[in-house]
Amino acid sequence: MAGVLCGWLNGEVRLSRSLVPGSFAEEFSNGYLFGELLHKYGLQDDFNKFSQSRVASAKLNNFSLLEPTLHLLGVQFNENVAQDIMTGQHGAATKLLYELYIALEKKRKTKLTAVAMEAMRPTGPAKLKSIGSVLYQERLKSLTPRQADLQLQQVSEHFEMKSKAMEDKIARIHISEQQKVQKLREEQRAQDIEKHRIGRRRQNEIMAKIQAAIIQVPKPRPNYTIKAIEAQKLLKKKREAEDTYKEINKFENDIQESLQTQKLKVPTPETTAQTATELLNVYSDDEYIRKIQKRLEEDTFAREQREKRRRKMLVEQLIAHEAQEEAYREEQLIHRLMRQSQQERRIAVQLMHVRHEKEVLRQNRIYREKQYEDRRLKEFQKALDSEAALAKQEKIDCEEQTIKERERHEKIAVGRAQARYKKHYSICWEVINQIIDLSTKVGEYRILTNNKIPMKLMRDWKEFFFSEKPIYEQASIHPLPNEPSPEQLVELNKMNLLDEKDYGEYKSMTGEWCPTEDNSENKPPHNNNILGHVLRRLMEIFYPPKPKSSLPVFPSFPIKGCILGKLFSGKTTCVKFLEKVCNIQVLSIDTLVQEAIQAFLKNEMKSEHSLISQEAESSVKQNEVSIFINFLLFNCQCHEYSEHLNLTCSSNCTLPQLSVRAQLGAASQKLLKKGKSIPDELLVAILLEAIKYEIMGWILDGFPMTINQAKLFEKGYIGVDPDEAEAEDMNPGKLSLVTDPRAPNKPPVSLPAFDVSVLLDISDTTVLKRMASLKSHKSKPSQMEQKDNNQNSDAEILEEKIDLVRDQVLHRISGFLDTWPKLENWFSVHQNILVKVNAETEESLVCKAVKEILMGEIAKKQNRKKLPGKKPLPVTSQDLVPSVPVTPPPIEPGSDEWIYVDEPLPKEIPDFLVPYWENIENAYVSTIKVILRCLRDEQHSIIYYLAGIRKNFQDYLKRPDLKQEFVSQWQSDFNSIADDLREDEETKAELHQRVTDLRDVLWDICDKRREEAEQECTDIMSDGWLLDHKGIAINHFFSLMQVEVDRFQDTKRLLHDYYKAMEGKIPTDDSQNFTRLPLLDIIDIEQKEDQSKSRRWKVPCVISKNALSCECLCADTQLPSKSKDCEWDYFSAGLPSNVPVVEVSPVPLTSEELKKQELTLKIQQEYFAALKHEEEATKSRLDLIKEKALAYIEELTVKSEEAYKDMEKWLGARFLAEMSSVEKLIEIGRHHIECSSKIQYEMTLEETDFFLSSDVKVIPDPVPPPHVPQVETSDSGTLTISQLNTFHKQFLQVAPKGFIYKKVFIDIFIEVINLNLGTNYLPDAWMNLTLPDLQNLTSAFTVNSELIDWRRFLLAAAQPWPVPSLTQLLKTLNIFKSVDVAGSGLVTQECYMQVGLWFTGNEDLNSTKDCTEPLPFDRLGCLIKFFFSLFADTRKDPALLNYIEMLLYFAAHSDPVEGVYRALSIAAGTHIHRKEESSLAFPYIDVVKNEEPLIKDENEVLKYTDEGKISLATLLKVFRDGASTDEDNHRFSSLEKEGRYDKHFIKIYKKLGTEDLTPIPVELLLKHPFIQDLINRYQEYKLIVSIAFRDHKLCKCAYRYLHYPRNIVYLDTVNLKCR
Repeated sequence: MAGVLCGWLNGEVRLSRSLVPGSFAEEFSNGYLFGELLHKYGLQDDFNKFSQSRVASAKLNNFSLLEPTLHLLGVQFNENVAQDIMTGQHGAATKLLYELYIALEKKRKTKLTAVAMEAMRPTGPAKLKSIGSVLYQERLKSLTPRQADLQLQQVSEHFEMKSKAMEDKIARIHISEQQKVQKLREEQRAQDIEKHRIGRRRQNEIMAKIQAAIIQVPKPRPNYTIKAIEAQKLLKKKREAEDTYKEINKFENDIQESLQTQKLKVPTPETTAQTATELLNVYSDDEYIRKIQKRLEEDTFAREQREKRRRKMLVEQLIAHEAQEEAYREEQLIHRLMRQSQQERRIAVQLMHVRHEKEVLRQNRIYREKQYEDRRLKEFQKALDSEAALAKQEKIDCEEQTIKERERHEKIAVGRAQARYKKHYSICWEVINQIIDLSTKVGEYRILTNNKIPMKLMRDWKEFFFSEKPIYEQASIHPLPNEPSPEQLVELNKMNLLDEKDYGEYKSMTGEWCPTEDNSENKPPHNNNILGHVLRRLMEIFYPPKPKSSLPVFPSFPIKGCILGKLFSGKTTCVKFLEKVCNIQVLSIDTLVQEAIQAFLKNEMKSEHSLISQEAESSVKQNEVSIFINFLLFNCQCHEYSEHLNLTCSSNCTLPQLSVRAQLGAASQKLLKKGKSIPDELLVAILLEAIKYEIMGWILDGFPMTINQAKLFEKGYIGVDPDEAEAEDMNPGKLSLVTDPRAPNKPPVSLPAFDVSVLLDISDTTVLKRMASLKSHKSKPSQMEQKDNNQNSDAEILEEKIDLVRDQVLHRISGFLDTWPKLENWFSVHQNILVKVNAETEESLVCKAVKEILMGEIAKKQNRKKLPGKKPLPVTSQDLVPSVPVTPPPIEPGSDEWIYVDEPLPKEIPDFLVPYWENIENAYVSTIKVILRCLRDEQHSIIYYLAGIRKNFQDYLKRPDLKQEFVSQWQSDFNSIADDLREDEETKAELHQRVTDLRDVLWDICDKRREEAEQECTDIMSDGWLLDHKGIAINHFFSLMQVEVDRFQDTKRLLHDYYKAMEGKIPTDDSQNFTRLPLLDIIDIEQKEDQSKSRRWKVPCVISKNALSCECLCADTQLPSKSKDCEWDYFSAGLPSNVPVVEVSPVPLTSEELKKQELTLKIQQEYFAALKHEEEATKSRLDLIKEKALAYIEELTVKSEEAYKDMEKWLGARFLAEMSSVEKLIEIGRHHIECSSKIQYEMTLEETDFFLSSDVKVIPDPVPPPHVPQVETSDSGTLTISQLNTFHKQFLQVAPKGFIYKKVFIDIFIEVINLNLGTNYLPDAWMNLTLPDLQNLTSAFTVNSELIDWRRFLLAAAQPWPVPSLTQLLKTLNIFKSVDVAGSGLVTQECYMQVGLWFTGNEDLNSTKDCTEPLPFDRLGCLIKFFFSLFADTRKDPALLNYIEMLLYFAAHSDPVEGVYRALSIAAGTHIHRKEESSLAFPYIDVVKNEEPLIKDENEVLKYTDEGKISLATLLKVFRDGASTDEDNHRFSSLEKEGRYDKHFIKIYKKLGTEDLTPIPVELLLKHPFIQDLINRYQEYKLIVSIAFRDHKLCKCAYRYLHYPRNIVYLDTVNLKCR
């Protein structure tokens, strides 16, 4: 059954995959082939939704789509069957295929389509089946495991196999180790046995010597009898007989065993003959002789070896015999020398025995020590190996950790970059929106103001733009609710911004309030020094200054600095170098905290810590308590820190008795014990306590780390809080209208706490690299543990720090990046002491650079101290001569030499006058802002009103009329006259009269419309708007004058009360009322009918330009300043200079009365001088207001008159145009009367235009502009010719031979994409390529595993171009050969352009319908030129083209096998037929059936057909060396791996019968299996129609256009690009 199904699927159905009987379960497991099978039979219309992937989601999707179709065919199919097929159960797919085969055969016999089958199904079962399909999908989804679970299962199985392999490996290692241990034990046991045996032998020898040394006392010889002797002899013979009998039995047994063995080995005759035959067949004589020779050589070698062993044995026997002889001689000698008694011999033997035992013990001890030493060496080596393995594993872990940290850092960096990009993008977007708003606002107001925008509006919009405020109104603030919205708050801020701007201009007389050139003398009034002094004195009394704390005192240091930077930037290394070289004290905050804690633990007293001299101690003692209390109580403001003051030490000494450092250490220790961090205030206090006792320059290591620490250190070291210094400007009591020049200046800005701040700049990547290198050197301290215990502890501390840093490195980098911008602004902008050093260079260079910075700063500081002051000039004799007395000029009140009267004031006076003056200032400022805001609003309303009346009047002029009705009626009457009457003169006269009447009627209509328009214009001019807004503007300016007058009067009253109180009199209320300026009363619009048109205002005086003059105001304001006062008689005495001349009384005055009189006169002078200054300032302000008011009224009048003039101009032009159109109509009517003809076309009189229905207005044609130059644009990812040339130059420079490495190819692309000029090289679609995209791109053009043919890439990238047929290629080849007379295969560019290719450029591009349109780009003509530069050899002069190699590139085809046949045809110069035509393979287009052949004429094919032969050289041209080296499983893959085909081709030619390698028939060559396999797998001639990242639709269209041009008649290259 499987064979039948395979034949059906492969033969009839022709699925996309070839199937074998055993592959059903695997091939059909994903359901794709089932869908393709049903699609072939027209049952699966949604086949495009199927996926070839084998993941779980793809399988689920495919089988869900299959279920309705299978049920339609009546095949039994459910979720269990689907699960069995997906899991690859044996027989499940085969069974379903068999059922499908039966069902599809039935369908084919019935000839029913899917639609018909669906229509034949009953409605109820169909609906039930749809519900069942949904349930089926749900059950199948529940049964099908997720792809993630499958991948997790695969991963777990993989790791289980890996763990099992590791366990087996460990078990094998364990067994081998046990075997080694067993072997060592056996060796040790053998050694022990050998040692024991040697010891026993020596002991036996000693015992033998002892026995030999024993003197045998001879016993009396026994009397042997004859019977005893015979019995002894008989016993001896009996023993010999038994021995002989035993030997005979042994010999017989051996003989029997040997006989039995020979019987088993005796061969039979048959086996002997067979063996001999086999030997004769297998072995030859040579082999037998060689064996004999080998046997003889082996015998010779054996004899030599036996001889050597025999000689060696003889030598050993001789040596042993000589040793025995020597021992015997020694024994004889000893025996002869020692002829002592038996007792002496025994003693000697015992001594020798003892000495021998000692020697044995010594040898045993040496041997045991050697064993111990070997064991120690083995254990040490094992420990070293284990430590090396651990170090290696730790290094691997560190590298993995480093990679993870780098990835995390890259993610953080990407996040930061995205945040910065979003921030910059939002800023740019806001700026662009503001620019657009500003542009549209300017355009709108240009329309409204007739291109005359006031400068005031432009300045206001500019202020909005620079203040980042929206220019357009966001929301209305009239009326303002109690809880305004954010848009309303924005509008309020905008209004306040403009108010502040206008008030500043008004106050400083700039901008809109700048005096004109005619009145340039009117400058901003000077400051009233007397009033400023009075107000400052009152403010000081009312707002007493706060007492300032005593500033800390620190000794002077040669240098004060800090070194900052990221982690691993080299801060500690630099400070250690500076400490060693420059004699600078290094202060580390960590070390100082530890020292403070140690001081507390050691109960350090105040006397113990005083290490400085008595002078320094006296200066420092003032700051100890203040620093500690300030930083622990006032700055911290925390209950925890106040508790530190109540701590007691273990030795019954209270905390205040401890030194300051110990107290700070106590506070730090308590916080650290609670697991809390030490606050910045406490750190700064510890640091300042350490700085107090320094006598040399100091530098901080890595401190401050935050802006808060920097400000706290600045405050603690200098005594000035930066935040409080900024807040002092906002304190109450500050004067805004006047100032006192004698007010105490602000304290001079003290120098910063640091002289220099050095930043070691380093990138984050370098930090991670240094951390990784530090981890790699972590094992070095462990090797020093055996040398020194101190080094061991240091190594442990270093290791702990490394572990701590490893976990915190990314957090610390992020923390530094977060806090550094504020610190950088603090040190660079506020203090200007920041110096940056590149810390990525060598360590010595960084240290040297930092040293130079510090030494330069020390030198600058010393030079500032040594600057000499101004030396007094020597006194000369001329100076000693007494000078002539000169009377000094009188001192004016308020000058620098004037001494103010500062008599004591009652307490109630400042309490009243200070709030009074604050109310004056607030009222003055707020009222002016309100008035200026009203003037702004008035300006906007004027602009909108004038623009509105312009537009409304234009619309009024364009209102419809009744002229066309009269014209149409006249034309119908005129055309209704009979033709025979038109020639009559009376009729003509009557018609002329009618025309005249029509003209009069039309003129009357025009005159009436003109009169109505004039009346409308007059109504607009006389509606009183101009007069009303003049009155409103005058009232605003009168209000400004009133504000200035009120300020003058309030100031006069304040000075009056102040000086009267200083004289000791009680101020009284001013009975005279303040001066009030009258305002114009504007009548409401409702009262217009009751009032006369000439009177619009209720004016208390005559209204004219003199109404704005301020002479009357000045006269009024002078009256209260010089009026008589009943209490101060001297105020009416005239000028202050005349007061002392008046003689009051001849009565002599006392000294007290004289002093009082002098004081009164001085007070009078100050008072009048202050009033005079205020009077002049008020006059200048009033003159400026008068000048601006007149200019405002004049500008308003001019604008209104311009608008009225434009209206009159439009009215006259409209009337003239209407009259002209009427004259044209009358002229045409009279012409037709004289011609006696009807008016065929309708006459239309519309507004100011007259025309006939068929009229065409003819005007001279303008000069046509020159054609736009041809510029090719890149559409849909297609490379332009310039981009192709750029790539060609770059590739030609890198790889002139045409082959480039993959990596270089990808690097060139990435470089082009990343460069700023990349947009000039590549289209937009190419700029988004990623590294995987480029790798996929290179795989399509790979020549071998490393090289890419870049000419193939450029040829594919140049598409679309017409793909030639084989006939066109052969025709082009023959033309090239006819031009190539020499037959060299090379042509020049001139010959190439003369011959051309199978296509030409567009000939109809030079003619366009519109001259203004640019000429279309001739891409095909440029491609012909580009192909020459692509394939030509430019190294020669002139450049030569190998046209055969070029045509081989063009022989490529979408089917690589067809491409090889085309290439063989070009190389052979003849058409080589392909017997079996394969289906067209194209990735984006279905196979097109029944297409017409590309070759039109069969005879033209036969023209290039030849049954010729092919040579070896031609074959090598087609199959170039270095073909694909991908993994292949065919039988010639081993030959292909060598990368060359010449040797294989030579073998093939010789095998086919051509030993001299002559050409052979093509048919014979193509039948060889190697050539067939080579053609089927050779991918060099595959045409890459589409690159992976191009648009599929474009490629589809291009393919159909290039391969099937007859089916697309109206398609050209331009339309192809558009698609």
